[in-house]
Amino acid sequence: MPSDSEIKAKFWKHLKSDMTIMLGVEGSGEAQPMTAQLDGDAESGPIWFFTSKDTDLVAQIGSSAPGVAYFASKGHDLFAGVTGELSLSNDRAVIDRLWSPFIAAWFKGGKEDPKLQLIRFDAQQAHIWLNENSLFSGVKLLLGSDPKKDYKDKVADVPLN
Repeated sequence: MPSDSEIKAKFWKHLKSDMTIMLGVEGSGEAQPMTAQLDGDAESGPIWFFTSKDTDLVAQIGSSAPGVAYFASKGHDLFAGVTGELSLSNDRAVIDRLWSPFIAAWFKGGKEDPKLQLIRFDAQQAHIWLNENSLFSGVKLLLGSDPKKDYKDKVADVPLN
């Protein structure tokens, strides 16, 4: 049975590997897929996103807004709902550190593109589920194991900051 800190560490590990997260402004009823950029090996935020200044998400954030993100790892081993604070940034040092050919492909003007917008997500709280939906779990169920009891140890509410 993993501890909350182990579940939290798995979240950061999966996010660093998979990087696609559904991001939105809390209460807007909308979220869109974005590529998460993590700064170094830290197991904490902020989480950064490159986007264009003319997106609905940027308009909704304004200077800052409460944010929500939803994450599912590629193998569906882990799911998470994350809350925190979204803000707009043009921090050149962060842009330089996180810039890659994949990001450059979206911006004709490169780092100087006038539409380039960096979003900062200061993740504060996460509800994380580890998925035990496997053959092993099915066998345990057939042998009389209580799936609710087994699963309760695979969920954590953890602070991320």
